[in-house]
Amino acid sequence: MPTFNFERLEVYQLSLKLATEIYQLTKTWPKEELFGLTNQIRRASVSISLNIAEGSSRSKKDFRHFLDLSRGSCYESIAILTIAKSLKYISESDFELCYQKINRITIMINALKNSIK
Repeated sequence: MPTFNFERLEVYQLSLKLATEIYQLTKTWPKEELFGLTNQIRRASVSISLNIAEGSSRSKKDFRHFLDLSRGSCYESIAILTIAKSLKYISESDFELCYQKINRITIMINALKNSIK
């Protein structure tokens, strides 16, 4: 049972699932990427939910800023996935699936930000 308001947000729940999926996906990436692309995309994907959670404890103005940071982490994740696809670390289908999920999260972040007055 969620205790904090942010835990009830669908965008937060989806961002948690995305981070878990990114961790699973990157397990197969080359070991030499552990401190490169692997670490970077894991941090970016985790940052989406972390900024939603932290921002929810702040003022409305600050929350909107934290949502901007979350959206930025979405964009960063897309860029890293694009590089990973070009390096053949992920398949086209895995890329498309992640891309769609991140796009949905980004749209939801925008909607949440716009709902905060």
